Amino acid sequence: MPQAPLRALAEQLHHAWLHCDPIAPLTDTHPGLTLAQAYQIQQLLIQLRLQSSGARVIGKKIGVTSQAVMDMLQVHQPDFGVLTSDMVVANGASLATDHLIAPKAEGEIAFLLKRELAGPGVTSADVLAATELVLPCFEIVDSRIRDWKIRIADTVADNASCGCLVIGDQGADPRRMDFGLTGMVLEQNGRVAATGAGAAALGHPAQAVAWLANTLGGLGSGLLAGEIVLSGSLAAMVPVVPGDHLHLGLSGIGSASISFH
Repeated sequence: MPQAPLRALAEQLHHAWLHCDPIAPLTDTHPGLTLAQAYQIQQLLIQLRLQSSGARVIGKKIGVTSQAVMDMLQVHQPDFGVLTSDMVVANGASLATDHLIAPKAEGEIAFLLKRELAGPGVTSADVLAATELVLPCFEIVDSRIRDWKIRIADTVADNASCGCLVIGDQGADPRRMDFGLTGMVLEQNGRVAATGAGAAALGHPAQAVAWLANTLGGLGSGLLAGEIVLSGSLAAMVPVVPGDHLHLGLSGIGSASISFH
């Protein structure tokens, strides 16, 4: 696909984000769209968002880390998107859903890096050594594709369906954690809506971050000191509506909360 149509598709996604007006799946309107082209669209989309908002890049998110989602999207590896400063919502805040299209919440472990990570050859041990803290995190995913009718190229082009994120106030030293035993409980309006464990993210959340560092290394870039990396959902997505209150607890790490209006 020539460069001009890729930019046009990025502009459509940017318009959908600005106006909360979803569009048809790109893979319906452009059936030949490849994963490589989808990442090019993502890069163009991020450029447009940064230009229009004045925000800056603060990290990355990893998606499609569970086997169930890989099977749904018919892929065999995760994907990634870019986090920007205007996506951050304060812990405990109330978020207006009219700025989103079809939001769903995911409970995740966030990695705050103190050193750069770039592949090839990055291991889980390298990730742990390069991490300042792990923190509890809500990712509020949202799709600019109508009715969440996505294939892998659709979600990649749409910045891995990222909406916003909430980082908890507490954190933990990852080198003292047994992530396989790190339990997650996500409560919605006082009732348990989802449970999971650290092993849900590619078997180990640091392995997910290592995958990202190695993937970015193959593209000539990497993860920077000070960046935040969301390592992938630990359970199924939880749809949210105005009036909902969510609380996330991660054993040995901390908690986070968010409300919607």
